[in-house]
Parts: sequence; C-alpha cells; structure tokens
Amino acid sequence: MHVVIIGAGALGTIYAAYLSRSGHDVTLFARGERANIIREHGIAVSGTEDFVAHCDVATADTPPRSCDVLINAVKTYDTDGALAALKDMQVGSAFSVQNGVQKNIALSETYGPDATLGAVGMLGGEMTHVVANEPLGVRFNMPGGTTIGELDGSESNRVADIVSAIKSSGLRASSSTDIQSVEWSKFVGWSGVSALAVLTRLPTSTFMSRPDTALIAGRVMRETAAVARAHGITLQPSGNSAPEIIDAPEADALESLLEGGLKSLTTSPDFRQSILQDADRGKPLEVNETLGYTLSLAHRHGVDVPTLDYCCRILRVISETQGKH
Repeated sequence: MHVVIIGAGALGTIYAAYLSRSGHDVTLFARGERANIIREHGIAVSGTEDFVAHCDVATADTPPRSCDVLINAVKTYDTDGALAALKDMQVGSAFSVQNGVQKNIALSETYGPDATLGAVGMLGGEMTHVVANEPLGVRFNMPGGTTIGELDGSESNRVADIVSAIKSSGLRASSSTDIQSVEWSKFVGWSGVSALAVLTRLPTSTFMSRPDTALIAGRVMRETAAVARAHGITLQPSGNSAPEIIDAPEADALESLLEGGLKSLTTSPDFRQSILQDADRGKPLEVNETLGYTLSLAHRHGVDVPTLDYCCRILRVISETQGKH
C-alpha cells in the first residue's frame, strides 16, 4: 500500500514512522528544513516506544504522481496550499485527521467525493527537536486510535484494508458506519480542551483535573453539542459527548469530567494539545476553521453559546497577534 501523508508535524510523522516501519511504501509531503532532515536522517519516535524510521519525502517541487491512500495531517489553515500542490495526484482513497468538521470538504473538492473517507485521529504527540544532522524527533504520548468510515455509512473493503494496515503498524484503528457522528463527537470534546489549553497554557490533564477550568471546558463542550444537534447531528453516547457530560446537570457533568481528568494525570500527564504547542511557538491557531465555524452555525441556528463565543474571541486575538491567521 502506497501511502502519502501531508504534513510533517507530530501526527504526520507518527503515522509515517509507524507505517513505514511496518513495510508500507510511505511518502511524507513536507517542506523546508523538516523535509531535508527526514530525507537524510529519518524520524526518531520516543514515548510509547523508541525507534527510528525512514520514508520517502516529497515537496511541492517533486510531488508524487499517485497513491493508494492519502492522509491529510497538515494544519487546517495550510490545507488549500498543500492540496493545490497535490491537485494532479491520482488518489485511491483520502481521509483527514485534522481538527474540526469541515476537513472532508477540501478533500472531496480536490479528489472527488468517491475518493473521500471520514476519519478521526485520537492519537497525539509533540515535536521534540528539529536539528540538522539528526533524525526529526517526535514524542508519541497520546496513543489513541484512528477511526475511519465511508461518508455514506456503508461498509467497504477499502476501509477494512486501511484499518488493517494501520493496526498492523502498531497503531490502534477501527472502522465506523456513522463516521460523521464520530467526527462531530470528537469535535465536541476537542473544542472544550483546546480552548482551555490555550487560555491556561497547561497540559490537558492539569486543567481537566481542576474544578474551575474543567467547568469552563465542559461548558464549551455542552454548547458545541447543542450546536451539533441543532445542525442535525446525532452524537455518540461516549467520551466527552456522552449524556453524563452534555445532558446531565452541570454539577454532575463536572464530576464526570473531573473523574476523567484525574485519571489522565496517570495515563497521559504531560500531553499538551496541538493548538497549545502552536501557541507556545508563536504560530497561528486553528480558530476560525474550528471554534469559529461552530460559532457561525450557532448564529445560523439561533443557539446561545456564551462560553464558546468568549473563548473564540480571545483565541482569535492571540492568533492574530502572533501569526497571520
């Protein structure tokens, strides 16, 4: 299976390292210094296990002509530029592990709706070092899974084959016949923790194990869930979209969130949201494409989202004052 992965950040390099180590033909679409480092020295993974893997590297000057599977792991605000450079590539199947719920539109417009799959990636990591003459370093400290599915809800051999390939590489993966619900359900939780990650500049386990910050994160989640439902989305009854969080009285929801936060102090104490990593590096934040999109839907459907509105406005200012977005 020839896999092209867009983006040499934490997610892209984790997928590339694991899939190439297991024998798949992997091409990582990257740019600048990272492209050169990976081409010459490979990717050094640490965290859940330590190893160095090597894969092919493509750039905008040397784009691949075709692939069996395309994985889009670039920042949402870089999507248009990346896909423009790869618009002539023949793609069998394409899916995105980006944040937000608009990510499938660009893939469908570029490669066609028949090639486009839905997906969520619940795994995460952080770049540890980008140093000349050494492998590119990435710490894999959130070993969650990847869920993939046909957008029309059907079962297919290609989804089964992709899931099998990811699982055989050592990563967790599964399929779903309700992938759009899964995408929105992840987005509900992501919205709350990502907003608070930037506002507090703390690891997720830290602010989700303290009542004041977990309360605010929970309010963003509940408001996002209300928007999703107004938009016709049925959420998954698990994780941060479970009824005990989005439907229960706020005090009970807070108790459930704190229980999960305290558990994460043991399971993933140092995990930091990718949007926090961007903030710490002075990079633009994925605000307009994520929280901003929810806010626009809230206005369209007449849903009151005061906490989301507050967080979105502050994150926009942070992003605008440290980057171009």
